Amino acid sequence: MVFSIGMVYLMPASGAAQPVETAQDYLQKMDRDGDGRISLEEYLDWMSYSFDARDLNGDGILSGEELPGGRGQPITREQYRARLTEAFRKQDANRDGYLSARELASPPQ
Repeated sequence: MVFSIGMVYLMPASGAAQPVETAQDYLQKMDRDGDGRISLEEYLDWMSYSFDARDLNGDGILSGEELPGGRGQPITREQYRARLTEAFRKQDANRDGYLSARELASPPQ
């Protein structure tokens, strides 16, 4: 599953060798505390993997060369996480501050 935040495409952390194909699989991989739901912190940590993997020089900024396709407007880690936060809030259909497997599988509201 690939997520798009604005013009930045994200590949979630691969963490384990097993394939992740369903929303329930993602929930289990992201859910560090095992409560059956994803907090904003868990979501940000999981989804920030692609930023960290692309930030080859470790400066906290994805330059055009580090972005998919090798071009685009630079984005800071803070801007990236702000976009992720916005996406999380759109996915959180019941506005409880957590994502369920159903919310992970549904289009943003």
